[in-house]
Amino acid sequence: MGFNEVRKDYLLDRWVVIATERGRRPTDFANKEREKAKTGVCLMCPGNEHMTPPAVLVYLKHGNGIRKTEDKDDTRHKNWAVRVIPNLFPAFAPPKNKTSQRKTAKCSEMIPAVGHHEVLVESPNHDEHPADARLSQLEYVVDAYVDRLRELSARPYVKYVSIFRNHGLEAGASLSHAHSQIIATPSIPKTVEDELEASKRFWKQNKKCVFCEIIKKERGGPRLILENSKFVVFAPYASVNPMEFWIIPKKHEATLLDLSKSDVKALAETLKACLGGLKKLVNDPPYNYGFHLAIDKDASDYYHWHLEVYPKLAIWAGFEKSTGMYINTVTPEAAAEHLRKTISS
Repeated sequence: MGFNEVRKDYLLDRWVVIATERGRRPTDFANKEREKAKTGVCLMCPGNEHMTPPAVLVYLKHGNGIRKTEDKDDTRHKNWAVRVIPNLFPAFAPPKNKTSQRKTAKCSEMIPAVGHHEVLVESPNHDEHPADARLSQLEYVVDAYVDRLRELSARPYVKYVSIFRNHGLEAGASLSHAHSQIIATPSIPKTVEDELEASKRFWKQNKKCVFCEIIKKERGGPRLILENSKFVVFAPYASVNPMEFWIIPKKHEATLLDLSKSDVKALAETLKACLGGLKKLVNDPPYNYGFHLAIDKDASDYYHWHLEVYPKLAIWAGFEKSTGMYINTVTPEAAAEHLRKTISS
């Protein structure tokens, strides 16, 4: 009998035990009955717009395209394609005055939770999975990500904008209507900050982007899942989560603000294919995804935005929580092989 492998993350000082010996297959997770969020009256469904705060962004169908607007006071737009609304229970809230804006810049043991917390309602259809949505609808979602990123990152008190999606009750989605969330924070979260610092060190030493080098390494290798003209998708070498995969643009970009119209379409196609493959392979598992990006223009040389997708197939228990080391029971190579075959079938 051989040994499992302990692998180090590409950038972070994070180690993962990969169960190469008695690892599980992705299909081992497929038969579990998924618990769904309880639904009563859905605040996000069409007809219930008055039950939410005024939308800060609304996409209205206009001829063959989209007209972008927002709700005003007591008026609520109907017949929308996408809505972005303030979260009813925000973790971060806009500053009330300039004094609270200035406080966010000070370094101390406590700063006000100044920022924004928004919900992006992805579709008028209640529980539409990205795999089942029209491609044009997913393009609207990506466009809305970019619009809100552009707006929020320009605020002087915002240091980072987190764009993420929770799917399934076990992954933290308390509402079953298709939605993402956007949180603007007064500081850069630790994981992203560590990535930025590691990327900067690599660039200074090698005059190369570490993510561009990762793409070169993974293309054509056993962890590659999908490649198209714009994006590369692979299971990372030291995956923390079973079936985890990353989506990275081939073109060196630090932020989603650099996306062209064709990039948006390609990202929508990539999301649809990969999330559809995950749904088919593992019986629509709960998952989270989150964009890692930079809003500081100084990072444009050395950082590279990417999307990380984390299926919720394992429970972190005492070892993981007490050590910060994780055990992954599905090898990235097996995850990639099964996802690759499922997507292409």
